[in-house]
Amino acid sequence: MGIFSRFSDIINANINVILDRAEDPEKMVRLIIQEMEETLVEVRTQSAKLIADKKELGRRTQRMKKEAESWEQKAEIALAKDREDLARAALKEKTAALEEISTVDSDLEQIDLNLQKLSGDIGLLQQKLSDAKARQKALILRGKTAKSRIGVKRQLHEVDVDAAMNRFERYERKIDVLEGEVESYDLGQRNLADEIADLESDEKVDEELARLKERMGQSTDDDSDDKDE
Repeated sequence: MGIFSRFSDIINANINVILDRAEDPEKMVRLIIQEMEETLVEVRTQSAKLIADKKELGRRTQRMKKEAESWEQKAEIALAKDREDLARAALKEKTAALEEISTVDSDLEQIDLNLQKLSGDIGLLQQKLSDAKARQKALILRGKTAKSRIGVKRQLHEVDVDAAMNRFERYERKIDVLEGEVESYDLGQRNLADEIADLESDEKVDEELARLKERMGQSTDDDSDDKDE
């Protein structure tokens, strides 16, 4: 048995409710779309059959009208020949033809009503089908996103990030210790370049000291002149 047992079930179905209750919404929406597409084919096939029936009944109506007219003419001929009995029989056939035309017209009216209803049902079904296909795309996208996210979550769960960072920090600390050991070997070992650099540094300090003394000396002289005045 399909997802929907009758066409009206599809038209009145609430896709949201169906998907909310489904264990596998993506699979369920595929089944819904398949059921809708199959139903749409059936409804269109039924519509095509009704259209064919309407055309056939239309042709039958035209034939019966011509037949009624023919019996009318035959009745006139019979009366012209003073054969009232034949005229009566011809008019009886004409009446039967008109009654059949009336029956066919009633059938045609019913067919038109059914076609109108089917046309409306097809429109509703196509709308439902479009909605279901749109939801299918959204569900597939959500499913892919969820699978991608769960993959990342599983990887993070399987790999202890904190432990990995602690190992990295311990390794970094070991590098710091090694670099410290290298630098410790250089302590107390001075070469010619180091001594010359120190001399250059001392020379700059001497120059700064001389400028400072000179500035202070000038400041002292200025203060003395002010006192003499």
